[in-house]
Amino acid sequence: MQDSDILNLFFEWGQLRRIHHEGWKVIGVTHPESVAEHNLRAAQIGFLLAKLENYPNPYEVCTMVVFHDIGEARIGDIHKLAARYIKADEEGATREQLAPLKEIGDHIFRLWSQVEYPNNRAGAIAKDADLLEQAVMAKEYIDRGYEAARHWIDNIAESLQTETAKRLLETLKRTKSYQWCLSKKGD
Repeated sequence: MQDSDILNLFFEWGQLRRIHHEGWKVIGVTHPESVAEHNLRAAQIGFLLAKLENYPNPYEVCTMVVFHDIGEARIGDIHKLAARYIKADEEGATREQLAPLKEIGDHIFRLWSQVEYPNNRAGAIAKDADLLEQAVMAKEYIDRGYEAARHWIDNIAESLQTETAKRLLETLKRTKSYQWCLSKKGD
């Protein structure tokens, strides 16, 4: 592994700041958040979910979520409708992307795999963090007038695995995204 391989990967991951979540454009959102913005809040949610679920290593879950979309630096973000017609090999792109890192790349790929194919508690919590972040984003869009974003919130419940994420999703439905700042108005 050469320093140039590592730096090239850093630059490639920087692409995630320029790739936007495309699915929101289908409902009319002109400037949706970037994949990098999504990843930051999803990782933060992952850490907190792990703590609330009494998972002993919230750092592991947070790290999984940080790496869960790195393949999109190569393939972009393909929304659900487009995915019916376009088959992208995100796994292959991620493997190839990480290959120059050798053992470290293998470790990152295992973290990525646990979110994409959750088969343990950490992976389930990480996947819930990814989904819950998108539900939170949907709620923000609903509160900005994009009512069609409600569809995402309604459909996510069947995919969530942790009790904490399920409970938070139910509360999300009754919460305004701007409520946090209104409660500080008198401060």
